[in-house]
Amino acid sequence: MKRLTIGLLAHVDAGKTTLAESILFLCGAIRKIGRVDHGDTFLDTNLQERARGITVFSKQAIAETGDLRLTLLDTPGHFDFSAEMERVLPVLDGAVLVVSGTDGVQSHTETVWRLLAAHGVPVFLFVNKCDLPGFDREKILAELKARLSPAVVLFDGDADGFAERAAQADDRLAEVYLETGSVPPALLAHAVEERAVFPCLCGSALRSEGVASLLSCLETWLNEPAYPERFSARVYKIGRDPSGVRLTYLKVTGGSLRVKQTVPGRHGGKIEGIRFYSGEKYRSAESAEAGDVCAVTGLAETVPGDGLGDGADARDPYLEPVLTYRVLTDAGEDPFTVYERI
Repeated sequence: MKRLTIGLLAHVDAGKTTLAESILFLCGAIRKIGRVDHGDTFLDTNLQERARGITVFSKQAIAETGDLRLTLLDTPGHFDFSAEMERVLPVLDGAVLVVSGTDGVQSHTETVWRLLAAHGVPVFLFVNKCDLPGFDREKILAELKARLSPAVVLFDGDADGFAERAAQADDRLAEVYLETGSVPPALLAHAVEERAVFPCLCGSALRSEGVASLLSCLETWLNEPAYPERFSARVYKIGRDPSGVRLTYLKVTGGSLRVKQTVPGRHGGKIEGIRFYSGEKYRSAESAEAGDVCAVTGLAETVPGDGLGDGADARDPYLEPVLTYRVLTDAGEDPFTVYERI
């Protein structure tokens, strides 16, 4: 089974959390689709999130469909909580960037786009709210190409049409298409992985329109990474459970992790427990394999960006300047000059 860690990112109110609900429902992970305005979504469980109708903390959910096992990381869309979003970027295999079909590309959409580019994350775009008055598909596609990338390629359910449009966006695909009249899915997946092509789908998360196609595209055009045999992991978040137990959220990026194992690292230590979270609930496990995203107990000093095992010395440089980022932003400077200086 292919295992992928997918981040859901967007400008606030683009419908990202609603898309998460629809994905989980179609995969059978939840029995009904919650609504942000009703305060009953699966992932926005914090009281402040439900009261304000926005995501504040990144959350994890696990869903399976066909031969695909997804770990969804739903992230805040509001700029005030962007640091919470940035922490998940180093552990993503791919991202779904949600764009409102009526509002188009907004300021934070471009911010997220540039951060994804800095981390080299493959991106699928989901144009949401296409059922609302004012949606103009040709207009929004032109805006996506102009403001994000000319390599944004529409997928409207026609695989052959997508291959032809993708060939127009990438010279290597064009050569294959001109010689054979088609582009193999494996080659398209390679182009997506290299960020040479950005598949774009239109739909309505609230009505679950276009969501099944999105899942199919993720399964077809996003490769599972090849992981080394020796253990390594990347920490992306620190939290506590309701009883106050400290949780270190991480992705295993090589080998395997087991309970009672002592892991090396600047803030390493002995693993007391492994938990696989989906919303507020979790299941305990004795081990986690490469590609798994989990929370572990027993590590007392870990911080986001820490590497463990073979990745012990490889801190992510983009996680270092969070405080500096905020200071310079408040001073009116372009936050991306900060990342370029580091």
